[in-house]
Amino acid sequence: MPSTSFNQQLEASQQRCETALDNALKHLKISDKYLSQAMVYSLFNGGKRVRPFLVQATAKALSIDDARVDIAMAAVEMVHSYSLVHDDLPAMDDDDLRRGQPTCHIKFNEATAILAGDALLTGAFEILADMSAEFTLAQRLQLISLLSKGAGASGMVAGQAIDLASVDKTVDLAHLENMHNHKTGALIRISVLMGAHCGHPDEATLEQLVIYANAIGLAFQVHDDILDIESDTATLGKQQGADVALNKPTYPALLGLEGAKSKAQQLCQQALTALENIQGDTLALAQLAQYIVTRDH
Repeated sequence: MPSTSFNQQLEASQQRCETALDNALKHLKISDKYLSQAMVYSLFNGGKRVRPFLVQATAKALSIDDARVDIAMAAVEMVHSYSLVHDDLPAMDDDDLRRGQPTCHIKFNEATAILAGDALLTGAFEILADMSAEFTLAQRLQLISLLSKGAGASGMVAGQAIDLASVDKTVDLAHLENMHNHKTGALIRISVLMGAHCGHPDEATLEQLVIYANAIGLAFQVHDDILDIESDTATLGKQQGADVALNKPTYPALLGLEGAKSKAQQLCQQALTALENIQGDTLALAQLAQYIVTRDH
């Protein structure tokens, strides 16, 4: 289990992320008040901020800690928040509850939720392109490229498409892993790589970081599937049993509950092994891997 000091690190990172998000919204100069309210609601209604933490912890492992990190943290969380707003829409997962609060389209309306998601997505690239920090031009282009690939048709969006096409169908483990390597794993992997590319990582380090990120990305989803069975709506902050109700393929359905738990632990160990091959302070990354498979929501 992660220590109290790790929980404090996570809370400090969450606060840093929220400051970075506030600065990002000011930079965007949003022209419509109602749209702005929907964007703020979607960004600041809670959340673990795991992806920004990964940006920060990876950068720290490579001895990087400046405004570049804050901008990358904000950008990846804006994309993550947009994805949740759109995933909750009636045409997608049709959810009424997110983080214990009404989803954006319930709180505002469906059209505003779509536009708020659009604005968060495009805003992420705007801040990467021109918010002030000690980026080289090559670094800005690299971060924009990473985030667009992780969020787009070769990453998260593809994963959501595969997910929607898999409802009420029998799939095998390879199909499920491919879906979640895109839907959940892609943005987690890109968060790690964005943290690294705030500096100038070598290829050997990047290779191990990709192994680490792929493992925790899949472990995150496996544990989410377990929580959907074992937790409750109040703790989860979203409807417990939603995946079962929608007849979605899950790891417990394919592997059994104990098999899914074993899978999550194997993936955690794979991530920890990769970190052993990286020079630098990777303790926070290791603790996050353990947190992912022990969290209760």
